[in-house]
Amino acid sequence: MTTAFLKNPTTKFSHFLIQRQLFNRYPINEPIKIHPFIICNKMHSRPYFQLPYYYMRKPREYKISSPSMFSSFFCSSSSSSSSTTPATSISKVGIVGWYLGMIKSWPILTKSVTSGLIYTAADLSSQTIVRQSSEPFDFVRTLRMAGYGMIILGPTLHFWFNFVSKLFPRRDLLSTLKKMVMGQTLYGPAMTVVFFSFNAHMQGETSTEIVSRLKRDLFPTLLSGIMYWPVCDFITFRFIPVHLQPLVSNSFSYLWTVYLTYMASLEKAETAS
Repeated sequence: MTTAFLKNPTTKFSHFLIQRQLFNRYPINEPIKIHPFIICNKMHSRPYFQLPYYYMRKPREYKISSPSMFSSFFCSSSSSSSSTTPATSISKVGIVGWYLGMIKSWPILTKSVTSGLIYTAADLSSQTIVRQSSEPFDFVRTLRMAGYGMIILGPTLHFWFNFVSKLFPRRDLLSTLKKMVMGQTLYGPAMTVVFFSFNAHMQGETSTEIVSRLKRDLFPTLLSGIMYWPVCDFITFRFIPVHLQPLVSNSFSYLWTVYLTYMASLEKAETAS
């Protein structure tokens, strides 16, 4: 029906006049196409004549930005489409995305809370291993360990990893070995001393008793650390970004903390009379 309509000479002449008038009023770069029949509703069987939408707009609203903008607008049922908004960051989903966002917004607080939670879990695991089934959990001891992890270890891990990453910004083999040596000779021994001193002080031990404990427990603990931490430090410094290094180090420290909390729970060392 449409083909026969367009072959009519009168219709072709009218079609030409409409094109000419529209071109004079709205000069554009692309050819003008007149759609004589546009079906707006599939339920209606009788079509009617309708000009494209952009020809009926007012001149002050008509803006030419690019030829690709010009397209025929059909009825509302065909022109309406659901717009989808792209995800801003695909990786930021679930608990991992939430944690990464917290590290970015509150780095010290997030790492401190993470360290406190790991020390809490490690101490409960240590008590589960060594205690008798009839003995209750020592939650005061667990609170001490959580306080150490949150107040002392978490913030110091943040500043330590940032310091060594600025001192040796590369992650090649040589820089990784330098970071490992610094960790085993400086940070590790210092934090072990702080850990034993903090825990002993919270248990009410005197300065003399703390020194005696350090003499008894410090060297065996450092020797055990030399056998455990170099591999963990190598993985952390070599393959992990600096903002996630405290989390990975805390994850490795879970087993180490089980051992540390056991050592810290030993009886007081005998002092020289």
